[in-house]
Amino acid sequence: MTLIQTWVHTPLAQAIGWTLVHSLWEGAVVALVLAAALWAFRSSRARYAAACLAMLVMLAGFGFTFARLMPRGSHVATIANARGALLPAGFDEPKGLVQRSAAGFLPWLAPFWILGVAIFHLRSLASWMAARRLRRTGVCLAPDVWRERLDRLGARLRLSRPVTLLESCLAEVPVVIGYVCPAILMPVGLFAGLPAGQIEAILLHELAHIRRYDYLINLLQASVEGFLFYHPAVWWISGLIRAERENCCDDLVVATNGDAREYAAALAALEQNRWSARDAAPAATGGNLMQRIRRLLDRPEAPRRALTPIFSACILAITAAVVLTAWPSKAGAKAPAPAAPAAPATQAAPAPQVSPPLSAPYRKWLTEDVAYIITDQERAAFKSLTTDAEREHFIEQFWLRRDPTPGTVENEFKEEHYRRIAYANEHYASSIPGWKTDRGRIYITLGPPDEIETHPSGGVTSYPSENWRYRYIEGVGSNITIGFVDPANSGEYSIAIDPSEKYLLGLPESRVFTSSEPGARVTIVITSDRKMLIRIPIDFEAREYDIYGRTRRADTGATVSVFEDRARLCKDAPGTPGCLERPVYQPFPAATLEPGPYVFAATVKDSAGTVLKTYTVNFSVD
Repeated sequence: MTLIQTWVHTPLAQAIGWTLVHSLWEGAVVALVLAAALWAFRSSRARYAAACLAMLVMLAGFGFTFARLMPRGSHVATIANARGALLPAGFDEPKGLVQRSAAGFLPWLAPFWILGVAIFHLRSLASWMAARRLRRTGVCLAPDVWRERLDRLGARLRLSRPVTLLESCLAEVPVVIGYVCPAILMPVGLFAGLPAGQIEAILLHELAHIRRYDYLINLLQASVEGFLFYHPAVWWISGLIRAERENCCDDLVVATNGDAREYAAALAALEQNRWSARDAAPAATGGNLMQRIRRLLDRPEAPRRALTPIFSACILAITAAVVLTAWPSKAGAKAPAPAAPAAPATQAAPAPQVSPPLSAPYRKWLTEDVAYIITDQERAAFKSLTTDAEREHFIEQFWLRRDPTPGTVENEFKEEHYRRIAYANEHYASSIPGWKTDRGRIYITLGPPDEIETHPSGGVTSYPSENWRYRYIEGVGSNITIGFVDPANSGEYSIAIDPSEKYLLGLPESRVFTSSEPGARVTIVITSDRKMLIRIPIDFEAREYDIYGRTRRADTGATVSVFEDRARLCKDAPGTPGCLERPVYQPFPAATLEPGPYVFAATVKDSAGTVLKTYTVNFSVD
C-alpha cells in the first residue's frame, strides 16, 4: 500500500469523510433558514449579520460533527488489538469487503478535501501578500489637503484609529488595506479626476470599512471559504456577505453625506477601473455595482433567483443520503490498525522579497526615455516593482496619465516626447548622446523654442553661444530666454545664465540644492551626467569682486575642486569679455563627480579684500 492508501484506511480519514457528507445537508439546512430570514429582513445591517452568523454556524457544525465522529484513542486501540488477534500474521483483509459499503468510499474524500483546503488557503495567503505588497510598492503620501480632510471625515464617523491616505501607481480603484494600521490606497490622479464631493463620498465609504473592521472579517471569511470550499451554499452566503457589506457602507455614506446621487455617480466612474485583486481587501467597487447604484437611487432591481445555489446544495445532500442509506455500512468496524504518524514537515520561512535589478529595456526606459519627465515618487515606485508584468502595467499607466486625449487610440504626449528625443539625439549630440546634453534636456522638457539666436563664432563672447527664447512657459512666465555656451569649442553647449532664474527647468527637485544663509541664495544643480552647476548671486554695492570656491567630500574631507576668479559688473561697457551683464556669477561646470555627499563653500570679497559674503551648500550626488 502507498502512504495515502494506508492513511485512507485510518479512523481519522473515515471521520473526515463522514463529516464532509453530513456537512452537505447541514449546510443546506442553514442556507434555507438564512433564505427565510432574508425575506423577513430589509435592513442591510440585519441581512449582513444574518449571513455572517450563517457562515459561522456552518463552520461550527462542521467542527462539531467532526468532533463527534472522531474516534477516541482507547477505541482505536481496541479495534487494532481485536484485528491483530483475529487475523493471522501476514493476512491482508480483502478490499472487496470494504468496498461493498459506502463507508469504504467516504475515507477517500479526506485527501481530496485536505488538498482543496491547502490550495484555497494558499490562494488566500497569496492574495493577502499581494495586498500587503500593494501597500508598500508604488505608493506615496496623498496631498496634505486630502489627508487633513480624511482626518475630519474620520472624526465625523467617530473613528479613533489613525488612517494613512496613500496614492498608488498600481491600484486602479480605492481600497482599504490593513487592520492594526489601516491605509486607504487611492489611484494616482483620482484626486484630480473627480469632483471633491465625490472624492469625499468615496473616502467615507473606505472609512466605513475601517470602522466596521471589514478587513479583518474579510480575512476570516476567506478562511471559512477555504475549509468549506466544496459546499455551494458557502459560496452563495459568502457572496451575500460581500454584497451586504458594501450596502452597509453605502448606507453609512449616505447617512453621513446626505447626497445619494453624487455618490452613485462616483461609483459609476470608479467601475471603469475595477481592481482585479478586490477579494484581498475591501474596495469601493465591491459587490454588484449596478444593484448598489439602483439601491442608492431607490430603484431596486427585480428579485433574482437567489435560492438556486441552495436548491443545488439540497439536491446534492439528498443524493448523498440516498446512496448512504442504500448501502449498509458500519462505520469504524473494519478500520485497520493506524499507521505510524509521519514526522511533521518543517517549512522554511520565506525569504524577504528583494526587487531584482532592472533588465536592459526597463533600465533604458527609466534612465533615458523618461529621465526628465518622471517624478521622484514615480521613479522610486518603478524601482520597487519586482515583476515585468508590474513594470509593463506601470509604464502603460504612466503614459495614460499624461495622454491629453485618453479616449483616442493615439497618445499625443508620448509621440511628441519620443519625437523630441530623436531630434535631440540627431542635432545636439557631441561626446555624449544628444538627449543628455543641456540643449537636449531643455528641448525635450520644453519643446522647440520660438526663437533661436546663435553665435557659432563667439559673438559678444570669446566662445560659441546660443540663446533660446520662449514666448510663454506654463508656470514660469512670458519671454523666457535660456542661454547656452561652448567654452571649450567642443560642440557641447552648457546651460548659461537664465535671467528669469528658471534655468533649473527639467531637473528633478532632488538635484537642486541651495545655501541656508539669509538673503540671496547660492544654488547648485547636479546635471544628469553628474556635473555641478554653480550660481552665485551678486547683490553688493562694489563693482569688482574676487570669488573663491571650494568643493570637498563631506564624508572624507578631501578637496574635489577649487576655483578663484575676479568678476565685475558691466554697467559702463556692456559686452566686455569677463564681466557680468547681470548681477549673477556662474563658473563653468565642474568635472564629473562621483556619487556621495559634498559641501561647497564660497567667499565673495571686494577689490580691497574685504569679505562681503560667505556661502555654504550641502549637496549629494546620486
